[in-house]
Amino acid sequence: MSYDLAVWDGDRPLDNRAASSMYDELYERYLESDDVVVPPAPRIVAYVEALVARYPDAVDRSAVWASPPVIDEASGPIVYLLMSYSKAEEVSEYAAALAREHGLVCFDPQGECLRP
Repeated sequence: MSYDLAVWDGDRPLDNRAASSMYDELYERYLESDDVVVPPAPRIVAYVEALVARYPDAVDRSAVWASPPVIDEASGPIVYLLMSYSKAEEVSEYAAALAREHGLVCFDPQGECLRP
């Protein structure tokens, strides 16, 4: 079981509904299709590097990430973070704060809401 967040580079949507629509578009375009491989955008790479500096994406019993390496879940302007549910509260708070520091949008697809 995992808790997921999507982080992307772009203007912050005005509300949760607009964010949900933007997430759906980005997910379909960059993450759902295996046909086209798009390298992660530089700001997404920098974000993931900062994130895994604090929470390494090694595979072990205390693993934070449900699908390491994290950078493999990035394409173009978006990264989809799959966190182990047991670590989700701590890691998602940090991931959202770090996204804000990097000027990125953080969205919770389960709750269909922007993370502050």
